[in-house]
Amino acid sequence: MVFSSLVFLYSFLPVCLIVYFLCPNLKLKNLALTAFSLYFYAWGEPVWVVLLIFSSLVDFVNGKIIGRYRGQWPATFALVSSLIINLGLLGVFKYAGFFVSNVNALFGTSIAAPKLAMPIGISFYTFQTLSYTIDVYRDQVKVQHRFLDFLLFVSLFPQLIAGPILRYSDLAEQLDNRRTTVRGAFYGATRFCCGLGKKVLIANYVGEVATNLLGGTLATLTTGDAWLGMIMYSFQIYFDFSGYSDMAIGLGRIFGFQYPENFNLPYLSGSITEFWRRWHISLGSFFRDYVYIPMGGNRVSRGKHIRNILVVWFLTGFWHGASWNFIFWGLYYGLLLLIEKYVPQVQKIPSALRHVLTLLLIVFGWTLFYFTDLGRMGLCLKAMLGFSGHGFASVSTKTYFINNLPLLLLAALGSTGIPRTAHRIFARLCGSGRKSRYPRREGLYAGVMFVLSFLVLLLCTASLVGSSYNPFLYFRF
Repeated sequence: MVFSSLVFLYSFLPVCLIVYFLCPNLKLKNLALTAFSLYFYAWGEPVWVVLLIFSSLVDFVNGKIIGRYRGQWPATFALVSSLIINLGLLGVFKYAGFFVSNVNALFGTSIAAPKLAMPIGISFYTFQTLSYTIDVYRDQVKVQHRFLDFLLFVSLFPQLIAGPILRYSDLAEQLDNRRTTVRGAFYGATRFCCGLGKKVLIANYVGEVATNLLGGTLATLTTGDAWLGMIMYSFQIYFDFSGYSDMAIGLGRIFGFQYPENFNLPYLSGSITEFWRRWHISLGSFFRDYVYIPMGGNRVSRGKHIRNILVVWFLTGFWHGASWNFIFWGLYYGLLLLIEKYVPQVQKIPSALRHVLTLLLIVFGWTLFYFTDLGRMGLCLKAMLGFSGHGFASVSTKTYFINNLPLLLLAALGSTGIPRTAHRIFARLCGSGRKSRYPRREGLYAGVMFVLSFLVLLLCTASLVGSSYNPFLYFRF
């Protein structure tokens, strides 16, 4: 089940909200939310919900052992146990087939590759449970003594299958002490509708164009086709994932939770370093705090720092998928970051030109991300660099560009800070967000936001009814 589905919007979510707000106390609300979250996951993974519960139980028990025997060998054993079991499960379900197929190719063996369906969201909830045991071991969070509360932290459906990647410290206090206010619920609902609009009204449509341009044989791909297709895909993955994060944050706020932000207008970045501070923030901070800094971060020799960067970005790429293209994608960004760090001439490039170059490098990088087939990737890269032999643009390219120009401009505008700035100006004029001397203006703000959100919901519903194209890119991670 995904948020951008009619089943979720008009069946699951309304029933969940009614039951949740009818519960008289927080304990029952948590219990209801846990039950709905497990049902939400079981909708798509009826078998692997057992794995989710097992992973939660493993780290709940290990956390209690660490808390009880802090500073002694059982605590270290529990941490190692958590790492081995969680990473082992992730390795078996996500990476076993990749390793076996590469061993067969390298040594000419014929080992049977395991045929296991990858549980949805395993990469996300594995990192969440690991963060808990590691932080307990570091004495950075208190031990959770109620399994149902810990299971709620792991299984919360707003962010279960695609993040943001939450740490236990983000929600520890909120599990025991939170409340939903009218203002908070209203913000959550409008934020949810904003994310839904990003996903359904922009990501789905630009994604369809990208698929039409890049989903064929690629043998006759022109340079214009390749770049237009990858630009459309760049917008698709941004609005798909950013929209999902907005929906998750909005749903969390309705239930009284405050999730950390996961995106901050990444296509406005003036460098690759800045881009990765703005894109998938929760993943970047996880690798920074649990891999990069423990390895020494940048407080080591240049050689070791280069090693640290490459290790982190190898893992970042591999986390996204068991395929060589993701590894190349991760190392590609690792090399770009090292160039920015150690080639001083980069910083002397004028800021406007640096921004353009950054965008070109990002779009080029998404090519590595898009194609799991290295042969098809090579054809697309060849076309992008002008070596396809089919010219810059065909009549079909020009037709695609002209027909989709309004959509392209909408996506470009939506990825800038203009909508956010316009909203802030309007909210400030209406006195929203603080005690206002102009209650009528604040009512105007609420009324306008309600109407806009309702219109977005109607448009999304019409789009979902009339179209069968509704992929969710991060489902496979």
